[in-house]
Order: sequence, then C-alpha cells, then structure tokens
Amino acid sequence: MKVTRIYTGPDNESHFEDLDVPLKTNRYGSLSEAVPVGGVMFRETPSGASLDFHNAPQRQFVITLWGSCEVECGDGDKRHFGAGDILLADDTTGHGHITRDLEGPRRSIFLPLPADFDVSGWRV
Repeated sequence: MKVTRIYTGPDNESHFEDLDVPLKTNRYGSLSEAVPVGGVMFRETPSGASLDFHNAPQRQFVITLWGSCEVECGDGDKRHFGAGDILLADDTTGHGHITRDLEGPRRSIFLPLPADFDVSGWRV
C-alpha cells in the first residue's frame, strides 16, 4: 500500500518520499502489521482554502476521504492528494509545506504517530 511521506531534509526544506507499507496476504486480502496511533481527528476544509508554509504539528497520517488538495514542499515539488490517498506528515521542523485545497469540502482524518515510530522498512 502506497504512502507519501513529507519530511524535513538536511537543507531544512520539506521533501516527498514514496513509501510502501508491507502487507501480508491472508484469507481476506492483505493486511499490514498494527501501527500505533494516538487517537483520531476529523477535519473538513472548504474548497479554495490555502495554508501557507507550515509544519506538521506532530508526526501524523493524513488520509483524504473526500475532495482533493495540492501540497507543495519547500523544495518546490508539488503533489495532489485525493480520496484514498495517505500522506505521512513528518516535517515537524524546518521551512514546512503549503497546502492548497482544490476540490471541497475536503474531508480528512488525522492519525497521530509516536515520535519513535520507524518507517525505514517501508522505503521503496
């Protein structure tokens, strides 16, 4: 299962990284190992909203349920996220990123992660 990570590089700018969550086949599809999360938050953002450079307030998965947005990294790279896309917001320091809502209202869920959660085994 694909996840896009946004993180702060040594240059203090945010960058994208593609991850692939390992899944194990079972009798009803495929399933990952359990990921520890610290709760769930729900957000609805109006179409056309924009949030200038900011950092993720904590390490968290952002899963878009409805609508779409564009995220721009500090290095200028841009990606679109729509329904079903998973972003690991991991740029809690540095220059941050810009979020622009394209189609809305955008509905998302946020799943905070422990600071020590290791995704190195998910690298493509």
